Amino acid sequence: MTNPAAVHGNFTIERRYPVAPDKVFAACADPAIKKSWYAESHTHEIKGFESDFRVGGVERLTYQFGPDTPFPGVELTNDGVFQDIVDGHRIIIASRMAIAGRPISVALETIEIAEADGGTVLKCTFQGVFFEGSDGPVMREQGWSDLLDRLGRSLAD
Repeated sequence: MTNPAAVHGNFTIERRYPVAPDKVFAACADPAIKKSWYAESHTHEIKGFESDFRVGGVERLTYQFGPDTPFPGVELTNDGVFQDIVDGHRIIIASRMAIAGRPISVALETIEIAEADGGTVLKCTFQGVFFEGSDGPVMREQGWSDLLDRLGRSLAD
C-alpha cells in the first residue's frame, strides 16, 4: 500500500483598506456580506453558503465549477469551524476542502484586523496540509490573494 505525500504550506498576506476596522470585521463576520466577496464568482455556481459566526459555529460553502474552468461541473466543498473570535480583531477557522467528495486540504486560517493610518490593515495567515493531487500551496495563496482583493473592492462599494 502506498502512502501518498502530504504537502505543507504556510503563507501570510497583508492588505490595507481605507475604511474603519469595524467595517472590515463586519465584512468577514456577516454571512450576507462575506458571501458576496468570498463565495460569489463568475467561475462557479453557488450550491450553498452558510455561516454560523460564533466559536464552534460552522461555515459551509458548496459550489459547482463552471464550464470554462479546469473542473467543469465538479463540486467543491469547504467545511469549517470557527475556533476563535475576538470581536473586531481576530477570526480563526479550521477547514477541510474537498473536490468531488475527495479531500484535498485541511487548513487553519487566521484573520487579524487592526487600525492603521486612519484605515485598516488585515493580515491573513494560512497554515495547511495538501493531499496528493490537490491544488497545493502556491495556488491556494493566489486564491486568498484574489479573495482579499475582492474584499477590498466590496468595501469600496
